[in-house]
Amino acid sequence: MSIQNNLELVRNKIIEAEKKSGRKEGSVKLMAVSKFHPSDAVIEAFNAGQLLFGENRVQEASVKFPPLIQAHPEISVHMIGQLQSNKVKKAIEYASCIQSVDRIDLLHEIEKQCTKINRKIKILFEVHTGEESKSGYTSEADLLDSIEKCAKGEFPHIIPQGFMTMAPFTDDEKLVRNSFITLRNLSEKIRPQFPSLSLTELSMGMSGDFEIAIEEGSTLVRVGTAIFGERDYSK
Repeated sequence: MSIQNNLELVRNKIIEAEKKSGRKEGSVKLMAVSKFHPSDAVIEAFNAGQLLFGENRVQEASVKFPPLIQAHPEISVHMIGQLQSNKVKKAIEYASCIQSVDRIDLLHEIEKQCTKINRKIKILFEVHTGEESKSGYTSEADLLDSIEKCAKGEFPHIIPQGFMTMAPFTDDEKLVRNSFITLRNLSEKIRPQFPSLSLTELSMGMSGDFEIAIEEGSTLVRVGTAIFGERDYSK
């Protein structure tokens, strides 16, 4: 199967899931996660109409994407992997959004680096809802503190857009669904407290669970393997 065919299949599944959930067609954005896949694969996806891509590692993305964005300015890249503070400077040069903001220190570093080049960047707050990794806010108080500082204008170059999470890697659909429900409920609870911010984005769902995520309110799904095939981790 070609990347174009895979994209078509995934897009059709998204439309079906939107219908099943009683949601408007086009209410869910598709991100193609291109980590460990070469520029050629990104170009193939771009030629099939895909404009939004996700990358985990700054080292890889900072080589792969600047030339692609220069040639095709309509391409946008979101960083979705845990971001070390010392990698922020490079990430903001090409990324349009950092989805993995998981601590206040990272907000300070993003603001500092964006100030230097006078660039604004979108972010999502990553919330820990059951994935085994260490990333994501685990404390609601810490999350609220970070959002409040954004609302007060302490980070003028940062534009909060909403929330992101990763469901557990399990075949237990109930656990996966609960992870998405947790984020949706948290979002619905927090949003009214910060009317000056647009916190409507819910980035949740990957290749194995994006249809469940859409049923539970996802507005952006992050799909890699179902589009590009298995990754070659040896590179």
